[in-house]
Amino acid sequence: MRCNPYLSDETAYQNTLDVINSYKNGQFINLVTMQNHLPYSDYYDNSEDYQVSGDMDDGEKYNISNYSTGLSYTDKAVQKFIEQIDEINKPITLVFYGDHLPGIYSNIDGNSLEARETDYFIYSNKYARQHGAKNLKHVKYVSPIDFIALTAEQTNSKVSPYYALLTEIQKELPTIKVYAYNNGKNPVFVNKKGKTIKYKQLTKKQKRLYNDLKLVQYDLTAGNQYLYKTKFFKIQ
Repeated sequence: MRCNPYLSDETAYQNTLDVINSYKNGQFINLVTMQNHLPYSDYYDNSEDYQVSGDMDDGEKYNISNYSTGLSYTDKAVQKFIEQIDEINKPITLVFYGDHLPGIYSNIDGNSLEARETDYFIYSNKYARQHGAKNLKHVKYVSPIDFIALTAEQTNSKVSPYYALLTEIQKELPTIKVYAYNNGKNPVFVNKKGKTIKYKQLTKKQKRLYNDLKLVQYDLTAGNQYLYKTKFFKIQ
């Protein structure tokens, strides 16, 4: 019997299916799951199936054991969800990712790349693939901002100049290390080899792209929103 106080992934995905099936037109669903969130205490009655070993205290072993049990439930729920959306006769593309590892590992610095490096995948259901969606080559290092461009490419979608900019950023700019901005100063990036590089190491083109992105973000969030008066967001 599960004793996790949070909503299970299985229930979250079923709720998502209910929303998908209740609308005829296109929609965007941002689902944030909580099943595998802290604290990891007495979540599941079978966590003994996922016991860990190593140089750590009993508390850390217990937390990791419970967390690993939760991941096994997530795997099963995701597999079931994919099978269900494959039976729906409209195009659906799923972007699945985590934001960071939980803070239960004593040997991992919470600000390190290792702590922020999680699995992700982009999946288009059977109907979408039959109507133009394609399977992209997996990109090893991405930021959440890159998912927009990757999804548009996978679904073979027409894009606006804004999405075109994000696509160029995804292809040309190293992955933005979102947690190390230092109040917007001295940003850092991760290249295709997983190495951290600084702004001064970027090429002239990469610096231009990054500065263009900053200008766009400023205009949309704190500026006068001039871009809304243009065709910058119009699908071409």
